[in-house]
Amino acid sequence: MTSAAPPSPAPEPAPAWFPLDAAGNGNPTPLYDLAAVRQIEQAGLAATPPFTLMSRAGAAAADWVAGHVPEGRILFLAGRGNNGGDALVAATRLHQAGRLVEAWLIAEADQLPADAARAWLDARTAGVPLLAMHPAPDAPLPPWPAHCAAVVDGLLGIGLNRPADGNMARWIEHLNAAHLPVYALDVPSGLFADTGAGQPAVRARRTLTFLAAKPGLLTLDGRDCAGPVDIAPLGLEPDAPAPAAMVNQPGGFAHALPRREHAGNKGRYGSVAVIGGNHGMTGAPLLGARAALYLGAGRVHVGFLADPAPAVDPVHPELMLHRHAELALQGMSAIVAGPGMGSDAAARTHLSALIDVCAAARPAMPLVLDADALNLLSADPALAARLRNCGVHLVMTPHPLEAARLLGSTVGEVQRDRLAASHALAHRWCATIVLKGSGTIIATPGNAPPAINPTGNAGLSTAGTGDVLAGMLGALLAQGMPPAEAARAAVWIHGRAADRLVEAGTGPAGMTASELYLPARAILNALLAGQPA
Repeated sequence: MTSAAPPSPAPEPAPAWFPLDAAGNGNPTPLYDLAAVRQIEQAGLAATPPFTLMSRAGAAAADWVAGHVPEGRILFLAGRGNNGGDALVAATRLHQAGRLVEAWLIAEADQLPADAARAWLDARTAGVPLLAMHPAPDAPLPPWPAHCAAVVDGLLGIGLNRPADGNMARWIEHLNAAHLPVYALDVPSGLFADTGAGQPAVRARRTLTFLAAKPGLLTLDGRDCAGPVDIAPLGLEPDAPAPAAMVNQPGGFAHALPRREHAGNKGRYGSVAVIGGNHGMTGAPLLGARAALYLGAGRVHVGFLADPAPAVDPVHPELMLHRHAELALQGMSAIVAGPGMGSDAAARTHLSALIDVCAAARPAMPLVLDADALNLLSADPALAARLRNCGVHLVMTPHPLEAARLLGSTVGEVQRDRLAASHALAHRWCATIVLKGSGTIIATPGNAPPAINPTGNAGLSTAGTGDVLAGMLGALLAQGMPPAEAARAAVWIHGRAADRLVEAGTGPAGMTASELYLPARAILNALLAGQPA
C-alpha cells in the first residue's frame, strides 16, 4: 500500500509592499508615467468592486507605516482627492489595531469623491480622532499634536499638473518646517510624478508608491523629496504601454560585464587613452585614467595637451603619460576626450583629429566625450555635423548646462523634463547619453526606454567625480562592453561607490573624487562574482 503524497504547500501570499530595489529580483524595475498609471488604475477599477483599490492601498499603507513607525502617535494628513482617502483608510486600520492615530482632513468632507467620502465615513464610524479644517488663506496653521512620532502625507496625489500654490503650498511649507518624520503616500505632495519637479514639495523620509513606480521619484527633486521608495502594486499586474523609463539596476548590465579568465592577458582587457589636461588642468585626465585602471582596463594612457606634459604619475606609475601629439591613438580600444581639455583653438584641432581616428578605426573605436569636449562641440556647428555623420560609437556625459548647450536650450528646459532632454540628446547626436545630476539618466538613440540611476548621493557634487565616471566608462568600453551597457554599469558603480563611502562614514561632505576608486573596484568584482554589491 502506498501512501498519498503530502499536499503541496500553499504559495506564499504576495507582499503588500516591497522596496523598489527588490522589485525586479535584480532586473530593472519599470517606471510608468501618469498616463500609463491611470491606464493601470482604470483597468483595476473596472475589474474590482467599488472601494477595492482604496481599501487595498490603505491596508498596504497601514502595514507600511506600522513597520516604519513602531510606536508613538501618528498624524495622517488627508487632502481632498483619493490620495487623502488612502490615508484615511490607513488611519482607520491602525486605529482598529490599537495604534494612537488622528487624521486631519484639509478639505470639505461633503466634496470628497465617492471612495474618499466612504473612507471618511468609515473613519468616523470607527472612532478615529478626526479634524476637518479650512483656515482662511491668511489664518495661522495649527500646531502639530503633542508627542507626534510621525506624519503621513496624503495631501496631494499624482495628478498634480502645476506647482502647488495657495493653501496647499502653505501646508507643504508648514510640514517641511515641522522637523517631524514624514512618510508620503504615492508621491510626496507637490512632486510631479513624471518629471521629479518639486518646488514646493514635501520632504519625506520614505515614500510608498501605489500600483507602480514613477520616474519623478528618482530624478531631479525626487530623490530629496521621496527618500527610499517602496511599491504597493495593490494586487494588480501592470498591463500598460511601454514604461517611460527603467530603474538602472545590475540585472540590466551584469550579463555584459567583462569576465576575467586565468588565461587572459592585458591585451585582452583593452587599451584606453584619456585625452585632455591643458595648462593648469592636468589633474583631470589623471583622475579619469586612474579610474580606468581600477575598473580593469589592461593598459591606460594619458595624452596631455599641456606642454611640457607630466612624465610620470607618482601615485600610479602604471599609467603611461604622453604629450598628446606623440600618442599613437590607432592602437587604442577606446578613447575618453574632454577632461581638462580647455576650449582654445588647439583643443578644437585635437578633438577634430580624435573624431577622425575613431571614425577610421576597424572595428569602430568607442569614443567618450566629457566636459570641455562637449562645450567645443556645442560651439562649433561644423565639428558637430562631422561627428554626427561619422558613425563613431559615441557616449556623451553632459551635466545639465552642457546638455542645454548641446540642445540649444536652457538649463531650466533641460531640468523641467530630464527624460525628454535625454531622449532629444540621444537622437540628435546618435549617441548613448549620460545626463548627469540627481537621478542620472542613460538614454540611447533607439526606442528602448531610458534608465534612471538610483545610486549615488550628494558627495558626488565635488570637482573631479565626472572625470572619474568618464574614465570608468572608457575602461568598460575598452574591455568590450556595448555602449549602453557600459554606460549603465559605470553610472551604477560610480554611484554605489559613493554610497559605500557614506555608509563607512566618509562623506557626503568632504568626499573626494579619488576616494571612489577602491570601492568601485570592490563593487565591480562583487558583480563579476555574482555577489551583492
